[in-house]
Amino acid sequence: MNNLVIDLTHGGVKIAISLAKKGKNVLAYDIYNTLDSIDAKMLEIYGIELIQLSDLANFKGDMNVIYPIHMPLSFDEVKSYNPELNYTFHTHHETVQDLLKDWGSDIVKIEVTGVKGKTTSAFMLKEILIDDNPLILSSLGAFLYENHKEIILKKDISITPANIKETIDLAYKIANPICKISEGVVKSENLRKYNSSIFESSLGVSGIGDVGLLVNIAENYPIAKGKSSASEAKKQVFRCPCVCIQKEAFDEYYSDVQHERTNTFSLDDKTSNLFLINAEYNLNQTTLEIEYKDVHTITDNTISGKINVKTFVPGPHHASNVLGVVLTCLSLEIDSEKIIKGLENYRGIPGRTNKKTIENSIIIEEINPGLNTQAIKESIIMIDNLDDYYISIGGDYGITCEEIDEEKLANFLNGLNKKLILTGDVGLSVSSKLTAEYEYFENYSDVYDLAIKDNKNLLFIYRSDYRKISQR
Repeated sequence: MNNLVIDLTHGGVKIAISLAKKGKNVLAYDIYNTLDSIDAKMLEIYGIELIQLSDLANFKGDMNVIYPIHMPLSFDEVKSYNPELNYTFHTHHETVQDLLKDWGSDIVKIEVTGVKGKTTSAFMLKEILIDDNPLILSSLGAFLYENHKEIILKKDISITPANIKETIDLAYKIANPICKISEGVVKSENLRKYNSSIFESSLGVSGIGDVGLLVNIAENYPIAKGKSSASEAKKQVFRCPCVCIQKEAFDEYYSDVQHERTNTFSLDDKTSNLFLINAEYNLNQTTLEIEYKDVHTITDNTISGKINVKTFVPGPHHASNVLGVVLTCLSLEIDSEKIIKGLENYRGIPGRTNKKTIENSIIIEEINPGLNTQAIKESIIMIDNLDDYYISIGGDYGITCEEIDEEKLANFLNGLNKKLILTGDVGLSVSSKLTAEYEYFENYSDVYDLAIKDNKNLLFIYRSDYRKISQR
């Protein structure tokens, strides 16, 4: 059988080479024309033929097409190049699950997907599982934790399904350095250094997780040139044996799905398996009273009870992430004291949502490429009753600017009674619609300087790639 890997931009090279190493006959199609010379050479080394779809006319027999969930082509469009072939179609996610079917049977495995809050949820889970030396793939990079110390495996890595295998391979190389093996220092051929794993994925999960966590469908955006949607892609979470999902997302998009071990969570809906009873929000540490009932665990137990946690949750829009994390851990039958301790140690993520002190100023950062109007409003509301804060809004356009309704945001900002500072492309664009007074700085670092000089605290809301802003 021939295996055609479509899309070499989003991890396809890794998938193609992994299949070739297993003795498969592999073809590759670079649909976005992004293949660099190094990857092209790697494909050549492993005997992987680079083709165009028109070349399918030269093949006979079976053709297994391995495609990304957001592929802009339909199956019929692919088949049209040679209708005589016997086609099967598998997503990158399904193929990665097959490649890893013999991996990790003795460790905790969690996959996290959703529209917003994936990275926050992954690092909350990391704090809870820190004693188990977790292996993590996230939008911040691939990491291995050993004795509470972070080992950076790779910083610039996307959260495509193929990079789950890439992360596992990188951890293997750390544990099994060739020089030490050759010198006889390392006797084992697989000195794994982790006992748990957390994999963040943007468009669904592979299904290797013991639990799949879907944090939300905050926006059901179109994919595959409008042929599919975020909710359809993230439906792959039900490939996991146990699923934890926001109740509102389940009711709206997946109520017809039959899955025996599905657990729901909600801030408001008391019919969900886990819900919030009460929250005492504080910028330092928020207390959440949580109740859960009839939660299905990975060992087919059903559990109910209550748990109180304290953690860094500066506003209600972050609390839902905590509920999803707690439910995931309960589904894994992780001890409640371990959950409580881990969340208490969570302090936010540098370059995302976090709190820090510079001189006499408390700085709360809300940095995210997916910030929309509602998220900005909720961030401001969390400091509404505090008089010593400046508010700064800014960031980059060039991600998905349609998420910010500038008219609605301007109307909200016009009613503020705090000093407003705008910065970046977002700030400049919003400024034209404001009647409220504001200051504008082209360079966002000047915002920090002003707050510190004036001895004020700062809520810094910035819509950007975390890699850019975290480099300051």
